[in-house]
Amino acid sequence: MSEDDSNMEEYPTEIHDYLAAFEKSLGSVDEMLKTMMSVSRSELLQKLDPLEQAKLDLVSVYTLNSMFWVYLATQGINPKEHPVKQELERIRTYMNKVKEITDKKKASKLDKGAASRFVKNALWEPNAGNEHTSKTPAKGKKLQ
Repeated sequence: MSEDDSNMEEYPTEIHDYLAAFEKSLGSVDEMLKTMMSVSRSELLQKLDPLEQAKLDLVSVYTLNSMFWVYLATQGINPKEHPVKQELERIRTYMNKVKEITDKKKASKLDKGAASRFVKNALWEPNAGNEHTSKTPAKGKKLQ
């Protein structure tokens, strides 16, 4: 019997796909960590503006706390009853604040001058000698 056959007997076959996806995800996390660790933090932060620095810090701390959440679950501890849950919620709050700031920067700015010219030209201004008469009566008025 090979080592793979003995490993297959240790867990139900129904969860094989989940474990394969989990292993793939761990590989992705490992690759990203290697990439991040290859550059010094101070060198990386110098290249980023303050908003990007905040995003990097938030993603880093969220990832670390998420990994701790998974660790607690593997140890049989309910992470929903652990302070790590409140920490993750606190981090999400700050992530939403950063997202709002980013969205405000992306929002289009109103050119008040162009808007007022557009509205002024779009409105009909009657001239004294050039009034248009309507053949259909306005609501509530009868034709004479």
